[in-house]
Amino acid sequence: MSGKVLILNGPNLNLLGTREPDVYGAETLTDIEAKCRARAVDLGLDLEFRQTNTEGELVDWVQQARETFDLLIVNAGAYTHTSVALLDALKAVGLPVIEVHLSNIHQREEFRHHSYVSKAATGMICGFGGFGYEMALESAQRLLNEK
Repeated sequence: MSGKVLILNGPNLNLLGTREPDVYGAETLTDIEAKCRARAVDLGLDLEFRQTNTEGELVDWVQQARETFDLLIVNAGAYTHTSVALLDALKAVGLPVIEVHLSNIHQREEFRHHSYVSKAATGMICGFGGFGYEMALESAQRLLNEK
């Protein structure tokens, strides 16, 4: 089975490659997107990839996803730890959600250990850099095939 997957990226992920490379690596978001697009083709998935620095836009995209997509992959960046609005939207749309983080949030500052996104997610992948997105796509295919 193929499926339509939406990858959403939150604030500051547009700065990847230059933002704290010791934490986030040297890959840019464009690099990650290109690898995701190639992997999605291999897996037979239709993919859309977006980034915003605005919480409201992220919530709007989640709400709109119900009409078009089968599954969400979300790296909400800092909104992971702060946005009840995003949690409410993810729960409201009722789509499977895979949470992704480039770094291992559990090895970082205490405030990063809590994730609102996790309350709505089927699973979380963290600590594998950009490869975590590819792992999420493989997980997405498996989840969609199990439907």
